[in-house]
Amino acid sequence: MTQAPEVPALPAAPPGVPGPPQGPGVVPPFPAPPTEGRGQRLGLGLGLGALVLVLVCGGGLTAVIGLSVVMTRALNEQAQVVIGDYLEDLEARRYAEAYDSLCAETKQQTSRATFISEAAAAEPIASHRVGTLDLTSVDLAVPVDVTYRDGDTARLQAYLGQNRQTGQFQVCSLEE
Repeated sequence: MTQAPEVPALPAAPPGVPGPPQGPGVVPPFPAPPTEGRGQRLGLGLGLGALVLVLVCGGGLTAVIGLSVVMTRALNEQAQVVIGDYLEDLEARRYAEAYDSLCAETKQQTSRATFISEAAAAEPIASHRVGTLDLTSVDLAVPVDVTYRDGDTARLQAYLGQNRQTGQFQVCSLEE
């Protein structure tokens, strides 16, 4: 017959601390934690956390969309004003003022006298309508519908550049 292995005795508990229960049917000296409602509280907490996350992300997305719309409108308005002022100078035959509003690259390539003589020789513009700036194009072109004094019409492209000091748009050229 084989002998059952001996079970080692549990160490004695320090004074003042109750020892472990002695066997089946013995009631522990502390109550078990409650389990009812625990899943509901966890689900409610996770649901509220998800709602806050959606609101924060949705608010951030709305802010980004709003900012891009406002920036697009502001850039478009600035482009329309700059091109409008340039064309009004040409219409009024204020060629020196029109030259002053050109971008630095164009001024380096064309002298004031050359610009004035070419502008004076060109067909005079009677009226214009500036289109919207296409921010997706690399060359910052804006369509412009012009009516010449003889009644002919044309669609031109106004190409813009930016002043390096001020960041403002400037007309670089007006081409067909």
